[in-house]
Amino acid sequence: MDELDLYMKMLEETMADFEDQYDYFMKMFNESSETMDVTDPTYVVNETVQICAKNNVNEFGARFIPVFYYVNFALSYLGNGLVLFIIHKYEKLNTVTNIFLLNLVLSNILFVSSLPFWAWYHLSEWIFGAALCKMVSSAYFIGFYSSILFLTLMTFDRYLAVVHAVAAAKNRKRVYAIVASVVVWCISILASVKELVLRNVSKNPLTGLMCEETGYSKSTLDNWRLVSSYQQFLLFFLFPLIMVMYCYICITVRIQTTRLKERCRAIKLIFVIIFTFFVCWTPFNIVVLLRGIKISQSSPEEDPCDDSLDYALYVTRNIAYLYCCISPVFYTFVGKKFQSHFKRLMAKRIPYLRRHLSLDSQTTRSTSQRTPHSVDDIKATSKV
Repeated sequence: MDELDLYMKMLEETMADFEDQYDYFMKMFNESSETMDVTDPTYVVNETVQICAKNNVNEFGARFIPVFYYVNFALSYLGNGLVLFIIHKYEKLNTVTNIFLLNLVLSNILFVSSLPFWAWYHLSEWIFGAALCKMVSSAYFIGFYSSILFLTLMTFDRYLAVVHAVAAAKNRKRVYAIVASVVVWCISILASVKELVLRNVSKNPLTGLMCEETGYSKSTLDNWRLVSSYQQFLLFFLFPLIMVMYCYICITVRIQTTRLKERCRAIKLIFVIIFTFFVCWTPFNIVVLLRGIKISQSSPEEDPCDDSLDYALYVTRNIAYLYCCISPVFYTFVGKKFQSHFKRLMAKRIPYLRRHLSLDSQTTRSTSQRTPHSVDDIKATSKV
Protein backbone atom coordinates (compact mmCIF):
# COMPACT_ATOMS: atom_id res chain seq x y z
CA MET A 1 0.00 0.00 0.00
CA ASP A 2 2.83 2.40 0.75
CA GLU A 3 4.27 1.89 -2.70
CA LEU A 4 0.86 2.37 -4.33
CA ASP A 5 0.26 5.60 -2.42
CA LEU A 6 3.68 6.85 -3.44
CA TYR A 7 3.01 6.03 -7.08
CA MET A 8 -0.39 7.80 -7.05
CA LYS A 9 1.18 10.87 -5.45
CA MET A 10 3.86 11.05 -8.15
CA LEU A 11 1.19 10.68 -10.83
CA GLU A 12 -0.85 13.53 -9.35
CA GLU A 13 2.22 15.79 -9.27
CA THR A 14 3.02 14.94 -12.89
CA MET A 15 -0.53 15.72 -14.00
CA ALA A 16 -0.41 19.01 -12.10
CA ASP A 17 2.83 19.97 -13.85
CA PHE A 18 1.33 19.05 -17.22
CA GLU A 19 -1.76 21.18 -16.52
CA ASP A 20 0.46 24.12 -15.56
CA GLN A 21 2.49 23.77 -18.79
CA TYR A 22 -0.70 23.48 -20.82
CA ASP A 23 -2.15 26.61 -19.23
CA TYR A 24 1.09 28.47 -19.90
CA PHE A 25 1.12 27.32 -23.54
CA MET A 26 -2.48 28.42 -24.09
CA LYS A 27 -1.75 31.78 -22.51
CA MET A 28 1.24 32.37 -24.83
CA PHE A 29 -0.76 31.17 -27.85
CA ASN A 30 -3.60 33.59 -27.13
CA GLU A 31 -1.20 36.47 -26.67
CA SER A 32 0.53 35.62 -29.98
CA SER A 33 -2.79 35.37 -31.76
CA GLU A 34 -3.84 38.80 -30.55
CA THR A 35 -0.50 40.29 -31.68
CA MET A 36 -0.20 38.58 -35.10
CA ASP A 37 -3.90 38.45 -35.96
CA VAL A 38 -3.85 34.96 -37.45
CA THR A 39 -7.26 35.60 -38.94
CA ASP A 40 -5.73 38.22 -41.28
CA PRO A 41 -6.46 37.04 -44.84
CA THR A 42 -2.87 37.75 -45.88
CA TYR A 43 -1.79 34.88 -43.61
CA VAL A 44 -4.54 32.48 -44.55
CA VAL A 45 -4.94 30.92 -47.98
CA ASN A 46 -8.42 29.54 -48.51
CA GLU A 47 -8.04 28.74 -52.21
CA THR A 48 -5.89 26.37 -54.19
CA VAL A 49 -2.74 28.07 -55.45
CA GLN A 50 -2.61 27.93 -59.28
CA ILE A 51 0.58 27.18 -61.16
CA CYS A 52 0.29 29.08 -64.44
CA ALA A 53 2.00 27.21 -67.22
CA LYS A 54 0.11 29.34 -69.78
CA ASN A 55 -0.13 26.45 -72.21
CA ASN A 56 -2.61 28.31 -74.42
CA VAL A 57 -0.21 31.23 -74.88
CA ASN A 58 2.71 28.91 -75.58
CA GLU A 59 0.70 26.90 -78.12
CA PHE A 60 -0.39 30.13 -79.81
CA GLY A 61 3.22 31.25 -80.04
CA ALA A 62 4.41 27.87 -81.32
CA ARG A 63 1.88 27.96 -84.18
CA PHE A 64 2.08 31.62 -85.12
CA ILE A 65 5.62 32.85 -84.48
CA PRO A 66 8.06 30.42 -86.19
CA VAL A 67 6.60 30.75 -89.71
CA PHE A 68 6.39 34.53 -89.34
CA TYR A 69 9.99 34.73 -88.11
CA TYR A 70 11.40 32.65 -90.96
CA VAL A 71 9.49 34.62 -93.61
CA ASN A 72 10.50 37.93 -92.02
CA PHE A 73 14.11 36.78 -91.87
CA ALA A 74 14.17 35.82 -95.57
CA LEU A 75 12.44 38.99 -96.80
CA SER A 76 14.51 41.26 -94.58
CA TYR A 77 17.78 39.75 -95.74
CA LEU A 78 16.64 40.06 -99.35
CA GLY A 79 15.56 43.71 -99.00
CA ASN A 80 18.40 44.93 -96.80
CA GLY A 81 20.92 42.91 -98.80
CA LEU A 82 19.70 44.57 -102.00
CA VAL A 83 20.11 48.05 -100.49
CA LEU A 84 23.54 47.09 -99.18
CA PHE A 85 24.58 45.81 -102.62
CA ILE A 86 23.36 48.99 -104.34
CA ILE A 87 25.28 51.16 -101.88
CA HIS A 88 28.42 49.09 -102.46
CA LYS A 89 28.12 49.04 -106.28
CA TYR A 90 26.72 52.45 -107.19
CA GLU A 91 27.24 54.75 -104.21
CA LYS A 92 30.19 56.14 -102.31
CA LEU A 93 30.40 56.54 -98.56
CA ASN A 94 31.39 60.19 -98.84
CA THR A 95 27.99 61.64 -97.91
CA VAL A 96 26.39 61.83 -94.50
CA THR A 97 23.12 60.27 -95.64
CA ASN A 98 24.81 57.23 -97.20
CA ILE A 99 26.81 56.59 -94.03
CA PHE A 100 23.67 56.74 -91.90
CA LEU A 101 21.80 54.58 -94.41
CA LEU A 102 24.56 51.96 -94.35
CA ASN A 103 24.46 51.81 -90.56
CA LEU A 104 20.67 51.56 -90.60
CA VAL A 105 20.81 48.58 -92.97
CA LEU A 106 23.46 46.91 -90.80
CA SER A 107 21.32 47.38 -87.69
CA ASN A 108 18.33 45.83 -89.46
CA ILE A 109 20.44 42.85 -90.55
CA LEU A 110 21.76 42.42 -87.01
CA PHE A 111 18.20 42.52 -85.68
CA VAL A 112 16.72 39.93 -88.06
CA SER A 113 19.73 37.63 -87.57
CA SER A 114 18.27 36.70 -84.19
CA LEU A 115 14.88 35.64 -85.60
CA PRO A 116 15.77 32.08 -86.75
CA PHE A 117 17.03 31.28 -83.24
CA TRP A 118 13.81 32.56 -81.66
CA ALA A 119 11.75 30.67 -84.24
CA TRP A 120 13.33 27.36 -83.26
CA TYR A 121 13.04 28.30 -79.58
CA HIS A 122 9.27 28.70 -79.91
CA LEU A 123 8.99 25.42 -81.80
CA SER A 124 10.91 23.36 -79.27
CA GLU A 125 13.40 24.56 -76.66
CA TRP A 126 16.68 26.44 -76.49
CA ILE A 127 19.36 24.06 -77.77
CA PHE A 128 22.08 26.58 -78.66
CA GLY A 129 23.79 26.91 -75.28
CA ALA A 130 24.26 29.71 -72.77
CA ALA A 131 26.73 31.75 -74.86
CA LEU A 132 24.39 32.05 -77.85
CA CYS A 133 21.50 32.76 -75.49
CA LYS A 134 23.30 35.88 -74.34
CA MET A 135 24.60 36.85 -77.80
CA VAL A 136 21.31 36.39 -79.66
CA SER A 137 19.38 38.33 -77.01
CA SER A 138 21.92 41.14 -77.16
CA ALA A 139 21.84 41.22 -80.98
CA TYR A 140 18.06 41.61 -80.93
CA PHE A 141 18.13 44.62 -78.60
CA ILE A 142 21.21 46.23 -80.13
CA GLY A 143 19.61 46.00 -83.57
CA PHE A 144 16.31 47.40 -82.34
CA TYR A 145 17.81 50.28 -80.37
CA SER A 146 20.27 51.27 -83.11
CA SER A 147 17.55 51.16 -85.80
CA ILE A 148 15.35 53.71 -84.08
CA LEU A 149 18.33 55.91 -83.17
CA PHE A 150 19.65 55.94 -86.74
CA LEU A 151 16.19 56.80 -88.05
CA THR A 152 16.03 59.66 -85.57
CA LEU A 153 19.54 60.74 -86.54
CA MET A 154 18.63 60.75 -90.25
CA THR A 155 15.62 62.94 -89.50
CA PHE A 156 17.74 65.35 -87.47
CA ASP A 157 20.27 65.44 -90.33
CA ARG A 158 17.49 66.40 -92.77
CA TYR A 159 16.44 69.10 -90.33
CA LEU A 160 19.97 70.56 -90.33
CA ALA A 161 20.25 70.36 -94.13
CA VAL A 162 16.93 72.15 -94.74
CA VAL A 163 16.41 74.51 -91.81
CA HIS A 164 20.06 75.40 -91.14
CA ALA A 165 21.46 74.91 -94.64
CA VAL A 166 24.34 77.41 -94.35
CA ALA A 167 25.68 76.06 -91.06
CA ALA A 168 25.05 72.46 -92.14
CA ALA A 169 27.11 72.93 -95.30
CA LYS A 170 30.14 73.62 -93.11
CA ASN A 171 29.52 71.04 -90.36
CA ARG A 172 27.89 68.08 -92.16
CA LYS A 173 31.11 66.32 -92.99
CA ARG A 174 32.09 62.67 -93.12
CA VAL A 175 33.71 62.88 -89.67
CA TYR A 176 30.43 64.14 -88.21
CA ALA A 177 28.56 61.14 -89.63
CA ILE A 178 31.16 58.63 -88.40
CA VAL A 179 31.29 60.07 -84.89
CA ALA A 180 27.48 60.20 -84.64
CA SER A 181 27.25 56.57 -85.83
CA VAL A 182 29.79 55.41 -83.26
CA VAL A 183 27.85 57.19 -80.51
CA VAL A 184 24.61 55.48 -81.59
CA TRP A 185 26.22 52.04 -81.54
CA CYS A 186 27.77 52.69 -78.10
CA ILE A 187 24.42 53.78 -76.63
CA SER A 188 22.69 50.73 -78.10
CA ILE A 189 25.33 48.35 -76.73
CA LEU A 190 25.24 49.91 -73.26
CA ALA A 191 21.45 49.69 -73.19
CA SER A 192 21.70 45.96 -73.99
CA VAL A 193 24.37 45.00 -71.44
CA LYS A 194 21.75 43.61 -69.07
CA GLU A 195 21.03 40.84 -71.59
CA LEU A 196 24.61 39.63 -71.26
CA VAL A 197 24.32 39.68 -67.48
CA LEU A 198 20.81 38.36 -66.82
CA ARG A 199 20.17 35.98 -69.73
CA ASN A 200 21.04 32.34 -69.17
CA VAL A 201 19.80 28.83 -69.90
CA SER A 202 17.66 27.11 -67.27
CA LYS A 203 15.77 23.81 -67.13
CA ASN A 204 11.98 23.94 -66.90
CA PRO A 205 10.22 20.61 -66.16
CA LEU A 206 7.29 21.60 -68.40
CA THR A 207 8.94 23.32 -71.38
CA GLY A 208 12.54 22.10 -71.32
CA LEU A 209 15.57 24.36 -71.76
CA MET A 210 14.69 28.05 -71.46
CA CYS A 211 16.69 31.11 -72.55
CA GLU A 212 15.47 33.71 -70.10
CA GLU A 213 16.45 36.14 -67.39
CA THR A 214 17.41 33.95 -64.46
CA GLY A 215 19.95 33.44 -61.68
CA TYR A 216 18.64 36.23 -59.44
CA SER A 217 15.76 36.71 -57.02
CA LYS A 218 12.30 37.47 -58.36
CA SER A 219 12.34 41.00 -56.94
CA THR A 220 15.68 41.73 -58.63
CA LEU A 221 14.48 40.43 -62.00
CA ASP A 222 11.22 42.38 -61.68
CA ASN A 223 13.17 45.56 -60.99
CA TRP A 224 15.38 45.01 -64.05
CA ARG A 225 12.34 44.29 -66.23
CA LEU A 226 10.70 47.43 -64.93
CA VAL A 227 13.79 49.50 -65.76
CA SER A 228 13.95 47.93 -69.23
CA SER A 229 10.29 48.66 -69.95
CA TYR A 230 10.56 52.33 -69.04
CA GLN A 231 13.94 52.64 -70.77
CA GLN A 232 12.54 51.28 -74.01
CA PHE A 233 9.40 53.41 -73.89
CA LEU A 234 10.98 56.70 -72.80
CA LEU A 235 14.46 56.63 -74.34
CA PHE A 236 13.88 54.59 -77.48
CA PHE A 237 10.32 55.53 -78.34
CA LEU A 238 8.95 58.70 -76.75
CA PHE A 239 12.13 60.76 -77.10
CA PRO A 240 12.65 59.86 -80.80
CA LEU A 241 8.97 60.51 -81.48
CA ILE A 242 9.23 64.02 -80.02
CA MET A 243 12.43 64.67 -81.97
CA VAL A 244 10.90 63.51 -85.24
CA MET A 245 7.76 65.59 -84.76
CA TYR A 246 9.80 68.70 -83.92
CA CYS A 247 12.15 68.27 -86.89
CA TYR A 248 9.37 67.73 -89.41
CA ILE A 249 7.33 70.65 -88.12
CA CYS A 250 10.38 72.89 -88.61
CA ILE A 251 11.09 71.39 -92.05
CA THR A 252 7.48 71.93 -93.13
CA VAL A 253 7.57 75.56 -92.00
CA ARG A 254 10.84 76.07 -93.85
CA ILE A 255 9.49 74.59 -97.08
CA GLN A 256 6.41 76.80 -96.90
CA THR A 257 8.64 79.88 -97.04
CA THR A 258 10.79 78.72 -99.98
CA ARG A 259 10.41 77.37 -103.50
CA LEU A 260 12.45 74.24 -102.99
CA LYS A 261 9.96 71.96 -104.70
CA GLU A 262 12.54 69.30 -105.58
CA ARG A 263 13.33 68.78 -101.92
CA CYS A 264 9.74 67.88 -101.11
CA ARG A 265 10.06 64.40 -102.59
CA ALA A 266 13.13 63.60 -100.48
CA ILE A 267 11.45 64.92 -97.34
CA LYS A 268 8.26 63.00 -98.08
CA LEU A 269 10.26 59.83 -98.52
CA ILE A 270 11.97 60.12 -95.15
CA PHE A 271 8.66 61.12 -93.54
CA VAL A 272 6.99 57.98 -94.90
CA ILE A 273 9.84 55.84 -93.56
CA ILE A 274 9.69 57.40 -90.10
CA PHE A 275 5.87 57.34 -90.01
CA THR A 276 5.77 53.67 -91.00
CA PHE A 277 8.33 52.85 -88.32
CA PHE A 278 6.28 54.39 -85.56
CA VAL A 279 3.04 52.87 -86.85
CA CYS A 280 4.71 49.47 -86.61
CA TRP A 281 6.42 50.00 -83.26
CA THR A 282 3.86 52.09 -81.33
CA PRO A 283 1.51 49.20 -80.38
CA PHE A 284 4.45 47.11 -79.19
CA ASN A 285 5.85 49.92 -77.03
CA ILE A 286 2.44 50.57 -75.50
CA VAL A 287 2.20 46.90 -74.50
CA VAL A 288 5.74 47.08 -73.06
CA LEU A 289 4.71 50.11 -71.00
CA LEU A 290 1.58 48.32 -69.75
CA ARG A 291 3.69 45.33 -68.72
CA GLY A 292 6.00 47.65 -66.80
CA ILE A 293 3.04 49.23 -65.02
CA LYS A 294 1.68 45.76 -64.23
CA ILE A 295 5.01 44.73 -62.69
CA SER A 296 5.23 47.90 -60.58
CA GLN A 297 1.63 47.59 -59.35
CA SER A 298 1.46 43.82 -58.84
CA SER A 299 -0.60 42.74 -55.81
CA PRO A 300 -1.69 39.42 -54.25
CA GLU A 301 -5.26 40.01 -55.40
CA GLU A 302 -4.19 40.14 -59.06
CA ASP A 303 -4.91 37.10 -61.20
CA PRO A 304 -1.51 35.44 -61.79
CA CYS A 305 -2.84 33.62 -64.86
CA ASP A 306 -4.01 36.74 -66.71
CA ASP A 307 -2.41 36.30 -70.15
CA SER A 308 -4.08 39.11 -72.10
CA LEU A 309 -0.84 41.11 -72.27
CA ASP A 310 1.03 37.99 -73.38
CA TYR A 311 -1.20 37.63 -76.44
CA ALA A 312 -0.93 41.37 -77.12
CA LEU A 313 2.86 41.17 -76.86
CA TYR A 314 3.04 38.34 -79.39
CA VAL A 315 0.86 40.17 -81.93
CA THR A 316 2.30 43.69 -81.56
CA ARG A 317 5.88 42.46 -81.48
CA ASN A 318 5.44 40.69 -84.80
CA ILE A 319 3.83 43.79 -86.31
CA ALA A 320 6.94 45.67 -85.21
CA TYR A 321 9.18 43.11 -86.91
CA LEU A 322 7.43 43.85 -90.21
CA TYR A 323 9.30 47.12 -90.43
CA CYS A 324 12.55 45.32 -91.17
CA CYS A 325 10.87 44.04 -94.36
CA ILE A 326 9.14 47.33 -95.21
CA SER A 327 11.95 49.87 -94.82
CA PRO A 328 14.19 48.60 -97.67
CA VAL A 329 11.21 48.85 -100.04
CA PHE A 330 11.10 52.62 -99.55
CA TYR A 331 14.79 53.00 -100.25
CA THR A 332 14.77 50.72 -103.29
CA PHE A 333 11.47 51.40 -105.03
CA VAL A 334 10.34 54.85 -103.82
CA GLY A 335 13.52 56.94 -103.84
CA LYS A 336 14.44 58.14 -107.34
CA LYS A 337 18.13 57.52 -106.92
CA PHE A 338 17.79 53.97 -105.62
CA GLN A 339 15.07 53.31 -108.18
CA SER A 340 17.52 54.27 -110.91
CA HIS A 341 20.24 52.06 -109.43
CA PHE A 342 17.82 49.15 -109.17
CA LYS A 343 16.82 49.51 -112.83
CA ARG A 344 20.45 49.58 -113.88
CA LEU A 345 21.06 46.45 -111.85
CA MET A 346 18.08 44.65 -113.41
CA ALA A 347 18.99 45.83 -116.93
CA LYS A 348 22.20 43.84 -116.76
CA ARG A 349 20.20 40.69 -116.06
CA ILE A 350 17.15 41.42 -118.27
CA PRO A 351 18.04 42.97 -121.67
CA TYR A 352 14.44 44.11 -122.23
CA LEU A 353 14.84 46.76 -119.52
CA ARG A 354 17.81 48.47 -121.19
CA ARG A 355 15.65 50.46 -123.60
CA HIS A 356 13.43 51.74 -120.76
CA LEU A 357 16.48 52.62 -118.72
CA SER A 358 17.89 54.76 -121.53
CA LEU A 359 14.54 56.54 -121.94
CA ASP A 360 14.46 57.31 -118.24
CA SER A 361 17.98 58.69 -118.43
CA GLN A 362 17.06 60.93 -121.35
CA THR A 363 13.96 62.15 -119.55
CA THR A 364 15.97 62.89 -116.45
CA ARG A 365 18.57 64.84 -118.44
CA SER A 366 15.97 66.86 -120.34
CA THR A 367 14.10 67.66 -117.15
CA SER A 368 17.27 68.80 -115.44
CA GLN A 369 18.02 71.11 -118.39
CA ARG A 370 14.56 72.71 -118.26
CA THR A 371 14.49 73.14 -114.48
CA PRO A 372 17.32 75.26 -113.04
CA HIS A 373 18.56 74.41 -109.56
CA SER A 374 21.17 75.93 -107.38
CA VAL A 375 24.18 73.78 -106.50
CA ASP A 376 23.07 73.50 -102.89
CA ASP A 377 19.58 72.30 -103.86
CA ILE A 378 20.94 69.60 -106.16
CA LYS A 379 23.34 68.37 -103.51
CA ALA A 380 20.69 68.28 -100.82
CA THR A 381 18.26 66.39 -103.04
CA SER A 382 20.79 63.90 -104.36
CA LYS A 383 21.69 62.72 -100.89
CA VAL A 384 18.41 60.93 -100.34
